[in-house]
Amino acid sequence: MTAENPAVREFWDELRKSTQARIGLGRAGNALPTRQVLELAAAHAAARDAVHVPLDVDRLIGEVRQVGIGEPTVVTSRAASRDEYLRRPDLGRIPADVTMVAESGADIGFVLADGLSPTALSHHGAALLKALAAQLGDRCTLAPPVIATQARVGLGDHIGAQLGVRTLLVVIGERPGLSVADSLGIYLTHLPRLGCTDANRNCISNIHPPDGLGYAEAARVAAGLVAGARELGRSGVDLKDASRGSTLEAASTTELR
Repeated sequence: MTAENPAVREFWDELRKSTQARIGLGRAGNALPTRQVLELAAAHAAARDAVHVPLDVDRLIGEVRQVGIGEPTVVTSRAASRDEYLRRPDLGRIPADVTMVAESGADIGFVLADGLSPTALSHHGAALLKALAAQLGDRCTLAPPVIATQARVGLGDHIGAQLGVRTLLVVIGERPGLSVADSLGIYLTHLPRLGCTDANRNCISNIHPPDGLGYAEAARVAAGLVAGARELGRSGVDLKDASRGSTLEAASTTELR
C-alpha cells in the first residue's frame, strides 16, 4: 500500500469537511484503497435502491394525514411500471386520471411526488409538508395534498389545473447521486396549467437534513418565492429568490399583458 504523506492527508481531511464529494481517496498501488472501493459500491447500491424501491403509499398517506391540511388524494401517471417510467419520461408527466382530485380554489396546492427517488419522499416528504404548511398556513389557504406516483414534475400541471389553485408546490424525489440518495426538490409554479415549461417554474433543491437544506429553511425560501410570484404575477425565470433580502428582486417587473 502506498504510504501517505501526513501533510497531504491533513490537506484532504480539511477539504472534505466542506463537501460530500469523493476527493483525495488515496491509492493502493495502481488502484483505489479497498475501503474506498467498498464505500463507492455501497453508495451505488443505495442510489439504485432509491430509484427502484417503490413508495410505501399507505404509510405516506398516514403521515400526511397527521399534517392536518386535509385528506390526501393519490394520483398515478400513465407509466404502468417503474421500468416504463424510466424509459418513457413523457408518460410520467401525464396522469392516468385526475377526476378524483377535487377542485379547491385554494391559494396553495401541494403535490408529493416520488420522482426519481421514492426513498427521498419516504424519508422527508411528510416532514417537509408540515414545515411548508406551518410557514404558509397563516397567510394562504391550503388545498388538501395530492400524492403522485411514477411522477415527473410536469404531472403537477395537470393536478394544479384540476385543483384550481393559484400556486402549486411539487415536492419530488431528486435524482440520486453517489453522495446523496434521498434528496428532495420543490418546484413552484404560479398559475399552473397545461403547457407550462421549466422556464415557468422555480426550484429549491438539495433538501435532505441534516447534511442538506433543512425543512424550515426550505419552507422559508418557498414562502418567499410564493410571495414574490403573487406580487410579480408569474413564476419562473423572472422570479428570483429574495429571501435573504428585504425587497423582491426580479429580472422584470413588467405587468402581465
